[in-house]
Amino acid sequence: MEISGIISAVVIGIVIGVLGRLVVPGKQRIGILLTIVVGIVAALIGSAIAGAFGVADTAGPDWIEWCIQIALAALGVAALDRARARH
Repeated sequence: MEISGIISAVVIGIVIGVLGRLVVPGKQRIGILLTIVVGIVAALIGSAIAGAFGVADTAGPDWIEWCIQIALAALGVAALDRARARH
């Protein structure tokens, strides 16, 4: 992976993480760094899932891939928030 790929993964991860955090209702008790990490992981896993279903490369915007990534980020943010609430 080239440096431009890493930078784009971080930028996309930030966007996905923030959007995932906005989807989860209420106040989350995780920091912005964890949100970014969750977003990056969700973006990578979501891309793999979209590729497996053949919806990663479409003629226009990849809405299905984005929805998968945002849903995974929301699940990750909610899971981390719930884990933090138990402590």
